[in-house]
Amino acid sequence: MSRPELQAPPEIYYGDIEAKKYTKNTRNQQIQADMTYRALELLNLPPDEPAFLLDIGCGSGLSGEILTEEGYIWAGVDIAPSMLEVALEREVEGDLFLQDIGQGFGFRPGSFDGAISISVLQWLLNAETSHPTSSPPHRLSRFFTTLHSALRNPSRAVFQFYPSSDDQIQLITSCALKAGFGGGIVVDYPNSNKAKKVFLCLFVGGGGQQQMPKGLESEVEEDARARFERRRERVRSKDKSGKRKHMKDKDWILHKKELYRKRGKEGVPNDSKFTGRRRRPAF
Repeated sequence: MSRPELQAPPEIYYGDIEAKKYTKNTRNQQIQADMTYRALELLNLPPDEPAFLLDIGCGSGLSGEILTEEGYIWAGVDIAPSMLEVALEREVEGDLFLQDIGQGFGFRPGSFDGAISISVLQWLLNAETSHPTSSPPHRLSRFFTTLHSALRNPSRAVFQFYPSSDDQIQLITSCALKAGFGGGIVVDYPNSNKAKKVFLCLFVGGGGQQQMPKGLESEVEEDARARFERRRERVRSKDKSGKRKHMKDKDWILHKKELYRKRGKEGVPNDSKFTGRRRRPAF
């Protein structure tokens, strides 16, 4: 099934039905809670001290409820009105703002003691229009620059997200560093395809004294048999001629090119009557 961020913009994808469906799903609730607790651990706030946190992409308030339980005051921003409506119905305790984070924040400098974000950053990697201000680099730059201003010195921001490539990780990290942040990527369970989780841990100030946290390690390595079975499944996806089934026909090529354009990739060839045309075999 295609990833949500590739199907539609978040404010459209999370309409009334999907917002309620997502919130009521017990598996989503558990994943959101686990990731929020881990983000708070990486945030490394002083124990037994009050803090005002920003929940970026707060959605229906699943992560915000964890912040409340842990004794923090928080404000949440999200671009999907339906998600915020569900959060209001659930009477979460944070202040809620309707906000496109790709356009940046308007908070006073030093407003927050820290920030967390669960499963949001990858949404900024899609360009919804051809306008230069909609490109992923521009939106990421605006987002990180205004977030840096909104955080006090020193503080941290922790983002759990789902990159689809190393290039995306590099783009996100470079935009954050250019905005003035320190820090980098923390990967939990890097040897497990199922449990692997990627976190971007950013620092504001601290005079270089803030240390990068370490990722969690898998207790059990994936065995060779599982890797072989996945390889066998890939082989089975090919037909008798050795070509992948339903791959690289015209519709597939047009679909991929459209995805690349939405992600802001440069140099995507224009569509023409020759797109997807089969070449004659060479003799």
